[in-house]
Amino acid sequence: MKNQILQEAKNMQEELTKWRHSLHRIPELGIHLPKTTTFVKERLAEMDIAFTEYGECSCITAVLGTGGRCFLLRGDMDGLPMHEESDVSFASENGCMHSCGHDLHTAILLGAAKLLKRHEHELKGTVKLMFQAGEETFEGAKAAIKAGILENPRAEAAFAMHVASIAPANTIIYGDYPMAAVYGFRITLTGKGTHGSTPQLGIDPINTGVHIYLALQELISREISSTEEAALTIGRFDAGNVSNVIPEHAVLEGTLRTFRPELRSMMIRRIDEVVRSVAKTYRTEVEIEVLSDVPPVACSPELNQKILTSIHGLDNEIKTLPYYHVMGSEDFAFISERIPSSYFGLGAGIEDQSKWLGQHNPKVRFSDECLPLGAAIYAKAAIDWLDEH
Repeated sequence: MKNQILQEAKNMQEELTKWRHSLHRIPELGIHLPKTTTFVKERLAEMDIAFTEYGECSCITAVLGTGGRCFLLRGDMDGLPMHEESDVSFASENGCMHSCGHDLHTAILLGAAKLLKRHEHELKGTVKLMFQAGEETFEGAKAAIKAGILENPRAEAAFAMHVASIAPANTIIYGDYPMAAVYGFRITLTGKGTHGSTPQLGIDPINTGVHIYLALQELISREISSTEEAALTIGRFDAGNVSNVIPEHAVLEGTLRTFRPELRSMMIRRIDEVVRSVAKTYRTEVEIEVLSDVPPVACSPELNQKILTSIHGLDNEIKTLPYYHVMGSEDFAFISERIPSSYFGLGAGIEDQSKWLGQHNPKVRFSDECLPLGAAIYAKAAIDWLDEH
Protein backbone atom coordinates (compact mmCIF):
# COMPACT_ATOMS: atom_id res chain seq x y z
CA MET A 1 0.00 0.00 0.00
CA LYS A 2 1.37 3.41 -0.95
CA ASN A 3 1.84 5.97 1.79
CA GLN A 4 -0.28 9.12 1.78
CA ILE A 5 2.76 11.35 1.34
CA LEU A 6 3.83 9.47 -1.78
CA GLN A 7 0.38 9.84 -3.27
CA GLU A 8 0.34 13.54 -2.45
CA ALA A 9 3.73 13.88 -4.14
CA LYS A 10 2.50 12.05 -7.23
CA ASN A 11 -0.41 14.45 -7.41
CA MET A 12 2.22 17.21 -7.68
CA GLN A 13 3.87 15.72 -10.79
CA GLU A 14 2.72 18.50 -13.13
CA GLU A 15 3.79 21.27 -10.75
CA LEU A 16 7.17 19.67 -9.98
CA THR A 17 7.84 19.20 -13.69
CA LYS A 18 6.96 22.82 -14.40
CA TRP A 19 9.36 23.98 -11.66
CA ARG A 20 12.13 21.74 -12.94
CA HIS A 21 11.73 22.95 -16.54
CA SER A 22 11.77 26.59 -15.42
CA LEU A 23 14.98 26.02 -13.47
CA HIS A 24 16.53 24.09 -16.35
CA ARG A 25 16.18 27.16 -18.59
CA ILE A 26 18.17 29.43 -16.25
CA PRO A 27 21.32 27.55 -15.16
CA GLU A 28 23.82 29.67 -13.23
CA LEU A 29 27.38 29.00 -12.13
CA GLY A 30 29.30 29.00 -8.90
CA ILE A 31 28.49 30.70 -5.66
CA HIS A 32 26.15 33.49 -6.87
CA LEU A 33 22.85 32.38 -8.42
CA PRO A 34 20.53 35.41 -8.54
CA LYS A 35 17.87 34.05 -10.94
CA THR A 36 17.78 30.62 -9.31
CA THR A 37 17.52 31.95 -5.77
CA THR A 38 14.78 34.36 -6.85
CA PHE A 39 12.81 31.42 -8.25
CA VAL A 40 13.24 29.45 -5.00
CA LYS A 41 12.25 32.42 -2.84
CA GLU A 42 9.13 33.05 -4.91
CA ARG A 43 8.00 29.43 -4.59
CA LEU A 44 8.65 29.38 -0.82
CA ALA A 45 6.71 32.63 -0.42
CA GLU A 46 3.79 31.13 -2.34
CA MET A 47 3.80 28.23 0.15
CA ASP A 48 3.86 30.70 3.07
CA ILE A 49 7.19 29.28 4.23
CA ALA A 50 9.58 31.71 5.92
CA PHE A 51 13.14 31.62 4.63
CA THR A 52 16.55 33.15 5.21
CA GLU A 53 18.89 34.14 2.39
CA TYR A 54 22.65 34.13 2.85
CA GLY A 55 23.83 36.56 0.19
CA GLU A 56 27.53 35.82 0.54
CA CYS A 57 27.00 32.22 -0.56
CA SER A 58 23.65 32.40 -2.44
CA CYS A 59 22.19 29.82 -0.06
CA ILE A 60 18.63 29.81 1.22
CA THR A 61 17.31 28.03 4.30
CA ALA A 62 13.72 27.44 5.29
CA VAL A 63 12.56 26.01 8.62
CA LEU A 64 9.38 24.03 9.23
CA GLY A 65 8.13 22.91 12.63
CA THR A 66 9.29 24.29 15.96
CA GLY A 67 11.52 23.21 18.81
CA GLY A 68 12.86 19.75 19.40
CA ARG A 69 15.70 18.32 17.38
CA CYS A 70 16.60 19.48 13.87
CA PHE A 71 16.95 17.42 10.68
CA LEU A 72 18.57 18.99 7.60
CA LEU A 73 17.56 18.34 3.98
CA ARG A 74 19.92 19.71 1.34
CA GLY A 75 19.57 20.32 -2.39
CA ASP A 76 22.18 21.95 -4.65
CA MET A 77 21.22 24.46 -7.34
CA ASP A 78 24.19 25.37 -9.60
CA GLY A 79 24.86 24.39 -13.20
CA LEU A 80 27.88 23.83 -15.44
CA PRO A 81 29.66 25.99 -18.04
CA MET A 82 28.70 24.04 -21.16
CA HIS A 83 26.41 24.67 -24.11
CA GLU A 84 23.36 22.43 -24.02
CA GLU A 85 22.78 19.96 -26.87
CA SER A 86 19.99 17.85 -25.35
CA ASP A 87 17.29 19.05 -27.79
CA VAL A 88 14.65 19.12 -25.04
CA SER A 89 11.94 21.75 -25.46
CA PHE A 90 13.01 23.53 -22.26
CA ALA A 91 16.75 23.62 -23.02
CA SER A 92 18.92 26.42 -21.68
CA GLU A 93 19.99 29.11 -24.13
CA ASN A 94 22.46 31.05 -21.99
CA GLY A 95 25.56 28.95 -22.72
CA CYS A 96 25.37 27.04 -19.43
CA MET A 97 23.57 23.79 -18.61
CA HIS A 98 22.07 21.75 -15.81
CA SER A 99 23.92 18.68 -17.04
CA CYS A 100 24.38 17.27 -13.53
CA GLY A 101 20.72 17.40 -12.54
CA HIS A 102 20.79 20.14 -9.92
CA ASP A 103 17.61 21.58 -11.43
CA LEU A 104 15.90 18.33 -10.39
CA HIS A 105 17.47 18.57 -6.92
CA THR A 106 16.07 22.07 -6.44
CA ALA A 107 12.60 21.12 -7.67
CA ILE A 108 12.59 18.01 -5.47
CA LEU A 109 13.50 20.02 -2.36
CA LEU A 110 10.80 22.57 -3.18
CA GLY A 111 8.38 19.65 -3.48
CA ALA A 112 9.50 18.39 -0.09
CA ALA A 113 8.91 21.88 1.31
CA LYS A 114 5.32 21.81 0.07
CA LEU A 115 4.70 18.35 1.52
CA LEU A 116 6.26 19.24 4.86
CA LYS A 117 4.25 22.45 5.05
CA ARG A 118 1.11 20.39 4.52
CA HIS A 119 2.18 18.00 7.31
CA GLU A 120 3.82 20.59 9.55
CA HIS A 121 1.44 19.78 12.40
CA GLU A 122 2.86 16.24 12.48
CA LEU A 123 6.49 17.34 12.92
CA LYS A 124 7.91 16.47 16.34
CA GLY A 125 10.76 18.91 15.94
CA THR A 126 12.28 21.04 13.19
CA VAL A 127 13.17 20.42 9.56
CA LYS A 128 15.67 22.76 7.95
CA LEU A 129 15.79 22.94 4.16
CA MET A 130 19.08 24.05 2.62
CA PHE A 131 19.18 25.23 -1.00
CA GLN A 132 22.90 25.38 -1.78
CA ALA A 133 24.99 27.10 -4.44
CA GLY A 134 28.53 26.32 -5.56
CA GLU A 135 28.58 22.52 -5.37
CA GLU A 136 30.25 22.07 -8.75
CA THR A 137 33.13 24.29 -7.63
CA PHE A 138 33.31 22.63 -4.18
CA GLU A 139 32.96 26.01 -2.46
CA GLY A 140 29.27 26.15 -1.59
CA ALA A 141 28.99 23.85 1.42
CA LYS A 142 32.08 25.31 3.11
CA ALA A 143 30.77 28.84 2.55
CA ALA A 144 27.35 27.85 3.87
CA ILE A 145 28.82 26.27 6.99
CA LYS A 146 30.97 29.36 7.56
CA ALA A 147 27.82 31.49 7.24
CA GLY A 148 26.24 29.49 10.07
CA ILE A 149 23.65 27.54 8.12
CA LEU A 150 24.06 24.45 10.32
CA GLU A 151 23.21 26.52 13.41
CA ASN A 152 20.14 28.30 14.83
CA PRO A 153 18.60 25.77 15.00
CA ARG A 154 21.56 23.41 15.01
CA ALA A 155 21.17 20.55 12.54
CA GLU A 156 21.82 17.19 14.21
CA ALA A 157 21.57 14.96 11.13
CA ALA A 158 21.43 15.57 7.39
CA PHE A 159 20.18 13.90 4.23
CA ALA A 160 20.77 14.63 0.55
CA MET A 161 20.24 12.83 -2.74
CA HIS A 162 21.71 12.99 -6.23
CA VAL A 163 19.88 12.00 -9.39
CA ALA A 164 21.52 9.45 -11.71
CA SER A 165 20.97 9.76 -15.46
CA ILE A 166 22.05 6.16 -16.14
CA ALA A 167 19.85 4.44 -13.57
CA PRO A 168 16.18 3.52 -14.04
CA ALA A 169 13.79 6.19 -12.82
CA ASN A 170 12.76 5.75 -9.18
CA THR A 171 15.49 3.24 -8.32
CA ILE A 172 17.35 4.12 -5.09
CA ILE A 173 21.02 3.41 -4.45
CA TYR A 174 22.95 3.90 -1.22
CA GLY A 175 26.22 3.05 0.52
CA ASP A 176 28.51 3.90 3.42
CA TYR A 177 30.96 5.84 1.19
CA PRO A 178 28.97 6.90 -1.88
CA MET A 179 31.40 9.60 -3.09
CA ALA A 180 35.19 9.87 -3.14
CA ALA A 181 37.52 12.54 -1.83
CA VAL A 182 38.92 14.93 -4.43
CA TYR A 183 42.21 16.82 -4.53
CA GLY A 184 42.27 19.31 -7.39
CA PHE A 185 45.50 20.94 -8.51
CA ARG A 186 46.96 23.35 -11.06
CA ILE A 187 50.53 23.02 -12.37
CA THR A 188 51.93 26.20 -13.93
CA LEU A 189 55.14 25.73 -15.91
CA THR A 190 57.36 28.62 -16.94
CA GLY A 191 60.00 28.11 -19.60
CA LYS A 192 61.65 30.44 -22.08
CA GLY A 193 59.84 31.39 -25.24
CA THR A 194 61.51 31.28 -28.63
CA HIS A 195 60.88 30.83 -32.32
CA GLY A 196 59.90 27.31 -33.33
CA SER A 197 62.89 27.10 -35.65
CA THR A 198 65.36 27.58 -32.78
CA PRO A 199 64.18 25.36 -29.90
CA GLN A 200 67.73 25.24 -28.50
CA LEU A 201 67.42 28.90 -27.55
CA GLY A 202 64.38 28.35 -25.36
CA ILE A 203 63.00 26.14 -22.60
CA ASP A 204 59.88 24.33 -23.80
CA PRO A 205 57.15 24.09 -21.12
CA ILE A 206 55.03 21.95 -23.46
CA ASN A 207 57.72 19.28 -23.50
CA THR A 208 57.92 19.44 -19.71
CA GLY A 209 54.14 19.21 -19.43
CA VAL A 210 53.99 16.14 -21.65
CA HIS A 211 56.56 14.35 -19.48
CA ILE A 212 54.70 15.38 -16.31
CA TYR A 213 51.44 14.05 -17.77
CA LEU A 214 52.98 10.66 -18.56
CA ALA A 215 54.78 10.44 -15.20
CA LEU A 216 51.58 11.14 -13.28
CA GLN A 217 49.72 8.37 -15.12
CA GLU A 218 52.51 5.98 -14.18
CA LEU A 219 51.84 6.71 -10.51
CA ILE A 220 48.54 4.88 -10.94
CA SER A 221 49.91 2.01 -13.03
CA ARG A 222 53.13 1.40 -11.08
CA GLU A 223 52.79 2.74 -7.54
CA ILE A 224 49.17 1.89 -6.69
CA SER A 225 47.93 -1.65 -6.10
CA SER A 226 45.36 -2.84 -8.60
CA THR A 227 43.07 -3.52 -5.64
CA GLU A 228 43.09 0.12 -4.52
CA GLU A 229 40.56 2.77 -5.52
CA ALA A 230 42.22 5.82 -7.06
CA ALA A 231 41.70 7.94 -10.17
CA LEU A 232 44.17 10.58 -11.36
CA THR A 233 43.01 12.71 -14.28
CA ILE A 234 44.56 15.66 -16.10
CA GLY A 235 41.61 17.46 -17.61
CA ARG A 236 43.33 20.63 -18.82
CA PHE A 237 46.57 21.15 -20.76
CA ASP A 238 46.87 24.69 -22.05
CA ALA A 239 49.91 26.12 -23.81
CA GLY A 240 50.67 28.45 -26.70
CA ASN A 241 48.47 29.91 -29.40
CA VAL A 242 50.50 29.70 -32.63
CA SER A 243 52.25 26.81 -34.34
CA ASN A 244 55.71 28.32 -34.80
CA VAL A 245 56.41 29.69 -31.32
CA ILE A 246 57.53 27.83 -28.21
CA PRO A 247 55.50 29.56 -25.48
CA GLU A 248 56.67 30.89 -22.18
CA HIS A 249 54.03 29.08 -20.10
CA ALA A 250 52.00 25.89 -19.94
CA VAL A 251 49.23 24.98 -17.49
CA LEU A 252 47.96 21.55 -16.48
CA GLU A 253 44.99 21.01 -14.18
CA GLY A 254 43.85 17.74 -12.71
CA THR A 255 42.11 15.84 -9.96
CA LEU A 256 43.01 12.95 -7.69
CA ARG A 257 40.11 10.91 -6.30
CA THR A 258 40.49 8.39 -3.49
CA PHE A 259 38.66 6.97 -0.49
CA ARG A 260 41.44 5.90 1.89
CA PRO A 261 43.20 8.80 3.74
CA GLU A 262 46.58 7.05 3.77
CA LEU A 263 46.52 6.52 0.02
CA ARG A 264 45.39 10.07 -0.52
CA SER A 265 48.30 11.49 1.51
CA MET A 266 50.83 9.31 -0.28
CA MET A 267 49.54 10.25 -3.72
CA ILE A 268 49.51 13.98 -2.98
CA ARG A 269 53.11 13.72 -1.81
CA ARG A 270 54.14 11.76 -4.91
CA ILE A 271 52.36 14.19 -7.27
CA ASP A 272 54.39 17.01 -5.75
CA GLU A 273 57.66 15.06 -5.97
CA VAL A 274 57.13 13.91 -9.54
CA VAL A 275 56.06 17.31 -10.85
CA ARG A 276 58.99 19.12 -9.28
CA SER A 277 61.52 16.48 -10.35
CA VAL A 278 60.40 16.43 -13.96
CA ALA A 279 60.31 20.22 -14.11
CA LYS A 280 63.84 20.38 -12.78
CA THR A 281 65.03 17.81 -15.30
CA TYR A 282 63.82 19.99 -18.16
CA ARG A 283 64.97 23.29 -16.59
CA THR A 284 61.42 24.57 -16.15
CA GLU A 285 60.11 26.64 -13.26
CA VAL A 286 57.01 25.19 -11.65
CA GLU A 287 54.23 26.26 -9.30
CA ILE A 288 51.62 23.87 -7.86
CA GLU A 289 48.32 25.29 -6.59
CA VAL A 290 45.60 23.44 -4.70
CA LEU A 291 42.23 24.07 -6.36
CA SER A 292 40.08 21.81 -4.20
CA ASP A 293 40.50 19.57 -1.20
CA VAL A 294 37.29 17.72 -0.35
CA PRO A 295 36.95 14.63 1.87
CA PRO A 296 34.87 11.60 0.90
CA VAL A 297 31.15 11.60 1.62
CA ALA A 298 30.89 9.35 4.68
CA CYS A 299 27.41 8.13 5.58
CA SER A 300 26.12 6.94 8.93
CA PRO A 301 25.15 3.25 8.47
CA GLU A 302 22.49 3.69 11.16
CA LEU A 303 20.95 6.71 9.45
CA ASN A 304 21.11 4.92 6.09
CA GLN A 305 19.01 2.10 7.52
CA LYS A 306 16.49 4.50 9.05
CA ILE A 307 16.03 6.26 5.72
CA LEU A 308 15.68 2.94 3.91
CA THR A 309 12.92 2.07 6.37
CA SER A 310 11.24 5.39 5.55
CA ILE A 311 11.50 4.70 1.81
CA HIS A 312 9.96 1.25 2.16
CA GLY A 313 7.30 2.86 4.32
CA LEU A 314 6.32 4.93 1.29
CA ASP A 315 5.99 1.84 -0.88
CA ASN A 316 7.60 -1.52 -0.08
CA GLU A 317 8.05 -2.20 -3.79
CA ILE A 318 10.54 0.65 -4.29
CA LYS A 319 13.82 -0.88 -5.43
CA THR A 320 16.74 0.00 -3.11
CA LEU A 321 20.23 -1.25 -3.96
CA PRO A 322 23.46 -0.99 -1.87
CA TYR A 323 25.62 -0.01 -4.85
CA TYR A 324 26.37 3.68 -4.35
CA HIS A 325 30.17 3.87 -4.35
CA VAL A 326 31.58 6.01 -7.15
CA MET A 327 34.72 8.05 -7.84
CA GLY A 328 32.75 11.27 -8.24
CA SER A 329 32.99 13.84 -5.45
CA GLU A 330 30.54 16.08 -3.60
CA ASP A 331 30.96 18.97 -1.20
CA PHE A 332 28.14 17.55 0.93
CA ALA A 333 31.19 15.80 2.42
CA PHE A 334 31.86 18.91 4.51
CA ILE A 335 28.46 18.41 6.13
CA SER A 336 28.91 14.65 6.59
CA GLU A 337 32.21 15.44 8.36
CA ARG A 338 30.32 17.36 11.04
CA ILE A 339 27.02 15.58 11.65
CA PRO A 340 25.59 12.09 10.98
CA SER A 341 24.52 12.12 7.35
CA SER A 342 23.13 10.02 4.54
CA TYR A 343 23.55 10.55 0.81
CA PHE A 344 21.46 8.46 -1.60
CA GLY A 345 21.19 8.18 -5.37
CA LEU A 346 17.86 8.55 -7.17
CA GLY A 347 17.47 6.96 -10.60
CA ALA A 348 16.47 9.52 -13.24
CA GLY A 349 17.15 7.70 -16.49
CA ILE A 350 14.79 8.43 -19.38
CA GLU A 351 12.58 5.62 -20.66
CA ASP A 352 14.68 4.96 -23.80
CA GLN A 353 17.83 3.39 -22.32
CA SER A 354 19.60 3.52 -25.70
CA LYS A 355 19.77 7.30 -25.20
CA TRP A 356 21.21 7.20 -21.69
CA LEU A 357 24.28 9.38 -21.24
CA GLY A 358 26.41 10.15 -18.20
CA GLN A 359 26.16 13.40 -16.34
CA HIS A 360 28.26 16.42 -17.37
CA ASN A 361 27.49 15.54 -21.01
CA PRO A 362 25.95 18.32 -23.17
CA LYS A 363 23.37 15.86 -24.53
CA VAL A 364 22.34 14.27 -21.20
CA ARG A 365 18.63 14.05 -20.39
CA PHE A 366 16.84 13.28 -17.13
CA SER A 367 13.38 11.87 -16.48
CA ASP A 368 10.85 14.08 -14.69
CA GLU A 369 9.20 10.91 -13.42
CA CYS A 370 11.56 10.77 -10.43
CA LEU A 371 10.55 14.16 -9.03
CA PRO A 372 7.56 13.07 -6.88
CA LEU A 373 9.42 10.13 -5.34
CA GLY A 374 12.38 12.35 -4.49
CA ALA A 375 10.14 14.90 -2.77
CA ALA A 376 8.28 12.17 -0.88
CA ILE A 377 11.50 10.52 0.31
CA TYR A 378 12.82 13.80 1.68
CA ALA A 379 9.58 14.56 3.51
CA LYS A 380 9.07 11.06 4.89
CA ALA A 381 12.70 10.73 6.02
CA ALA A 382 12.49 14.00 7.95
CA ILE A 383 9.15 13.18 9.57
CA ASP A 384 10.29 9.72 10.60
CA TRP A 385 13.64 10.88 11.96
CA LEU A 386 11.95 13.47 14.16
CA ASP A 387 9.41 10.85 15.32
CA GLU A 388 12.27 8.62 16.52
CA HIS A 389 14.19 11.41 18.22
